[in-house]
Amino acid sequence: MIIIASVREGRVGLPVGRWFEGVAKDHGTFAVDLVDLAELGLPFMTEPFHPSLQRYTQEATKAWSRRVAAADAFAFVMPEYNHAFSAPLKNALDYLFKEWAGKPVGFVSYGGVSAGSRAVAALQPVLYSLQMRALQPAVHIPFVSEFVNTERVFVPNDILSEAAVGLLQALADACLDEERSHL
Repeated sequence: MIIIASVREGRVGLPVGRWFEGVAKDHGTFAVDLVDLAELGLPFMTEPFHPSLQRYTQEATKAWSRRVAAADAFAFVMPEYNHAFSAPLKNALDYLFKEWAGKPVGFVSYGGVSAGSRAVAALQPVLYSLQMRALQPAVHIPFVSEFVNTERVFVPNDILSEAAVGLLQALADACLDEERSHL
């Protein structure tokens, strides 16, 4: 599952997410589920019970639970806002608990000079709490707007393209390791 974590009007996360979706499909290892948090439209956490109980009362939460539970691995396409990750991503994570556990996650981060790396670092304690397996290979896109053309298409350089393939291979390897551990 690829999760586009920005919901802002005119965001570059959408073209970056669509690019990474294409790379993931070309990789051929995954059945790709692209989730745009702007389209998903989860309200800020409104469930009455703690997510670890899985006593969901709202249909949107139940649908989100099924979708996340069905995924074997995740790639978060995420901006950096004020040295941290976006509120919509935190909200999407907070809705669930057990559905995330044990699953590998990689990052396609973007921003200015830090390329979103501070957002990834800020997210690490949250992922640890959810028992997710954050992977080291990542795609960090500095000065992201320089890679988005006038048609709002993300046009990567060779370094970013190679990093995307490396991240996908790490996710595939992590899924294979998980599968082997259940044999």
